[in-house]
Amino acid sequence: MGGGETQLGLIVIAAFGVAILLYGGVARLLLMLGRRLPATDRGFSPWRLAVANLRRHWRGTVVQAVALGLGLTALLLVTVARDDLLDSWRTRVPADAPNRFVINIQPDQRAAFAAFFIERGLAAPRLEPMVRGRLVAVNSQPRQPADYADDRAQRLMDREFNLSWASGLPGGNTVVAGAWHGDSRTPQFSVEQGLAETLGLKLGDEIAFNVAGVPLTARITSLRKLDWDSMRVNFFVIASPGLLDGYPVSDITSFHLPAARSSLATELVRAFPNITVVDVAAVVRQLQDSFDRVARAVQLLFGLTMIAGLAVLYAALSASADERRRELAVMRALGGRGKQLRGALLAEFAMLGAIAGTLAGVGAGAIGWLLARFVFHLPYLPGPGLVAIGMLAGAIGVAAAGWRATRTILRGPITNELLAG
Repeated sequence: MGGGETQLGLIVIAAFGVAILLYGGVARLLLMLGRRLPATDRGFSPWRLAVANLRRHWRGTVVQAVALGLGLTALLLVTVARDDLLDSWRTRVPADAPNRFVINIQPDQRAAFAAFFIERGLAAPRLEPMVRGRLVAVNSQPRQPADYADDRAQRLMDREFNLSWASGLPGGNTVVAGAWHGDSRTPQFSVEQGLAETLGLKLGDEIAFNVAGVPLTARITSLRKLDWDSMRVNFFVIASPGLLDGYPVSDITSFHLPAARSSLATELVRAFPNITVVDVAAVVRQLQDSFDRVARAVQLLFGLTMIAGLAVLYAALSASADERRRELAVMRALGGRGKQLRGALLAEFAMLGAIAGTLAGVGAGAIGWLLARFVFHLPYLPGPGLVAIGMLAGAIGVAAAGWRATRTILRGPITNELLAG
């Protein structure tokens, strides 16, 4: 499991662990506040009776609220919150963001490549020089994949980096440490901040690459933060001008191709057989389809878990049928009518479900925010709709399950006599 996957798993596990404690505490607090509900003019309130019964069995109520809340949290997280996160990501990607990448453009093809687009009424995409090299040493100390414990670091060290050079800071790049080299001819490297953190690189480190068997060495003089959502060509390592002169170079570019002109990609490959065109839009669609299939499987799993929780609630209510029968008989003796007692039962179950659903909505929103903030780096802010959906789903689901489990109590021989008239 890579560092990102580990972080994702730890955040979810920790969040659910904290949720268990918070759900229990908040459920207990809500029950305590519930006794402040006012009575009706005739001194009888189904909601007040519902709260009284939930408070009387507060331990079981808290356990049921926590169990149902966790199940609903998981369901909301992989349905509503997931869609909100995807929408948040889509809004960050410009509508005209590049959706095709082209690699392996040779220096002698640059003019013809630009002319290809101009002849078809499109702007020629900007070509970026690229040299491939493998990182082999840091501060004169050899580095190998086995020197790193992190899976992502091992994968990075086991592949070649795409190196480039530039005098001007590329768009979507921000220097967060050190100083950009500009037009300086002194050998320097600018390294992407995330890569530096993964590989343990810092300002002033001398890093060495192997480029087609030829060494390439320079010091890190700046760290950059990249806007990956721009979908533009980005490089982990950018050299100062002149440092990569004489090394084998090819060009890379990206451009936006409207769906109506998708056939142009095929024409491009026919005109330049040596290049490789990567359809990013197709890759994203495949990833989205795979993600949706996994999400549906997870939804089914958590749905079955939720059904199991409702089944446990049904069994618990059935086991306490005698106790509830006696409670209903006492309330009838104190003046409660059959319609009122039925309303009190439904209110009790709806309130239990609403508590669980409210906790689930808040919990799913909080977990979604944590994932967006610390894993996906998205500006996601959960809306009130998540809580409303959780509250409504919980109230309806638990009320239906609870009523099914207790409706026979109202039809029993003892209560039939007590509720007659």
